[in-house]
Formats: sequence, structure tokens, C-alpha cells
Amino acid sequence: MRTALSMILLIAAGCFLIACGQGGTGGAGLGGSSSAPMSDGVPETDDQRILNALGQALAQNVIPAGLTADELAYVQRGLSDAVLGAEALVALNEFGPQIQGFVEARVAVASEGELELANAFIEEQAAIAGAVRTDSGIVIQEMTAGTGTTPTAADTVRVHYHGTLRDGTVFDSSVDRGEPATFGLSQVIPCWTEGLQQIAVGGKSKLICPPDLAYGPQGRPGIPGNAALLFEVELLAIE
Repeated sequence: MRTALSMILLIAAGCFLIACGQGGTGGAGLGGSSSAPMSDGVPETDDQRILNALGQALAQNVIPAGLTADELAYVQRGLSDAVLGAEALVALNEFGPQIQGFVEARVAVASEGELELANAFIEEQAAIAGAVRTDSGIVIQEMTAGTGTTPTAADTVRVHYHGTLRDGTVFDSSVDRGEPATFGLSQVIPCWTEGLQQIAVGGKSKLICPPDLAYGPQGRPGIPGNAALLFEVELLAIE
């Protein structure tokens, strides 16, 4: 949550500085003069695609606040006014200091609701035939049995993995990137440190991670606070 809050505050401060530097005269960027008509937002050039990607990147840090479409319109207006040098509708020095408290409150509410859904999801996965739940709460569903050795918490492993939220949203995948990942089991989330030790080389399993063994109430960009995570993990080798 601290990372998301820091990014939000940085965006707000940056917009404020841009507005001050332009003195309310408007600005010209990759899209040309601010007096030019707005496009429909569909990118056609590489520069426009980069700008669209910038919007997506910023969104990952705003998503934890759980904004509605109507609320997002106020964010968009504030961002647009600041960047283009238009007169601000509210005083940033008055309301800016309230941003962190506002976001923290919204994230807390969203995290509480997500925790209930995460617990229900974990129970559903644990009830699937063949599933095993560890003492810590990780649910393991073996997909392919391995024939090699199993790693220890001190080992470095090479794996292919596909990570999704409970609704199937993909948040990270070495499979999609087409390149295995290598890391030390002491350097990852607790769910992986424990879960990978239950998979033999050549094996593939689903790891359903409780929030407290993943990213907890703070979450991370692309992962809500208190989210349960599902990983399909194939252990390729112990380095």
C-alpha cells in the first residue's frame, strides 16, 4: 500500500509543479498544442501507444483505492487541468495532504471485502478432489508428478509459472513471457518458499496462496490487498 500511496502522491505533486511552471497558459506535448481538439484516445502512433501504456501504468497504482467511474472522472479532470495549465478547481495545498488518509481508508475497506472472498475461494479449492492443505493454509493441487528431487528453502530453482487472481485475472506469468524464472526460495513470498518444497523436479502443481502467505493487506500493483493467489508452477530444475 505504501508503494501505491507514494506513487499517487508523486503524481499529484508532479501535476502541481507542471501547472505552476506553465502558469496556467496551457502546454504542448506529443499530441501538439492544448488548443487542439481531443482525440477519441485510440492510439495510432508509437508515441500515442507509449502514452496509453503510461496511463495503464498509473492506473495500477490507483486501482487499490477502488474508484468508481464517477470518482475517476474527478481524477482525470484534476490531472488534465494540471498538465494543461488550466485553472485548478480545488487547492492542492489544501486537499493534497488528505490524499493519503483517503486512499488508506478506501484500501482498508476493499481489503476487508477481499479477505472474505479470498477465504471462500481457498475453501473451494481445498474441497477439490486430490487437494492437500498444509498446516500453514496453502492448498496444493498436483497436476503432474515429478520424478526428481525436491528443493530446500536454501536452494535456487528454475521454474515456469502462471499467476492469477481468484477471478482468473493474470498478474504475472513466465509462461506468457516465454522464459523460465530463476530465484532463491528464500527470496520469494512464503507461499512459494513452502510450496515449492512440495514439488519434485519435473513436477507441476497449483499453489493456492492465502493472503497472509502472499502480499497481505497491502497488496501490490495489480494485486488487491488480502487477495488469494493461484499459481501453476512447474519445477524445471534445482540450480
